[in-house]
Amino acid sequence: MSFPWETSAGANAPAAGGPHQHTSRPIVTGTSVLGIKYRDGVMLAADTLCSYGTLAMFKDAKRLTTVGDNTLVGAGGEYSDFQKIQHMLEDITGDDRNYDDGYNHSPSEIYHYLRAVMYQRRNKMNPLWNNLLIGGFKDGEAFLGSVDMIGTAFTDDFLATGFGAHLALPILRKRWHPDMEEGEARELLEDCLRVLFYRDCRALNKVQVAKATAEGTIVSDPYTISTNWSSASFMQNAGNLQGDGGW
Repeated sequence: MSFPWETSAGANAPAAGGPHQHTSRPIVTGTSVLGIKYRDGVMLAADTLCSYGTLAMFKDAKRLTTVGDNTLVGAGGEYSDFQKIQHMLEDITGDDRNYDDGYNHSPSEIYHYLRAVMYQRRNKMNPLWNNLLIGGFKDGEAFLGSVDMIGTAFTDDFLATGFGAHLALPILRKRWHPDMEEGEARELLEDCLRVLFYRDCRALNKVQVAKATAEGTIVSDPYTISTNWSSASFMQNAGNLQGDGGW
């Protein structure tokens, strides 16, 4: 008689009954995602950088996706875990198509589904290392919610994850109003992304913007936002190092 932990295995296979191996820290990560409601719907924005530790490695990673006809999801954190979430959401939209009854899950339902998924994975000590923004528009109502890696969830008129929660939210609080037009909302998000590019080492000035309105959802192709490095704080040398110092 042998016990499970005594069972032999091949050189590349884990021993039967051995300990489970779970992700203990994210490896390839994206940073902030921003979201706001505006007059006609909801808009999300994020850059396209995924960093391998501190290395800015993948500069065309798309962190915004559509779910069905009326929902957007943006993710910061571990990119492979976001890909897992995308596969789960594709199963939901596939079921909607197969039932062929004219019903699509609402943004609120996707939000509550992801809250349950993140909380369940946290309870299994195997979390999906992401902070998510869920936005959408259905039945004449805009929706915007946030879910983090342990299942903490809430809704608001404007939200930000990652460093954006520290650097972009003050700008959003100052300039947001409920009757914003689409161009004004896009300009506000681009200004926030520009500040994040200046101040967040894991950010990039190549970005995507997505919107959900009564006409449906759309995610833009990546594009580069303008920057201005003529600010005195960027030009002035620090430490009296004769041009070789930081600011």
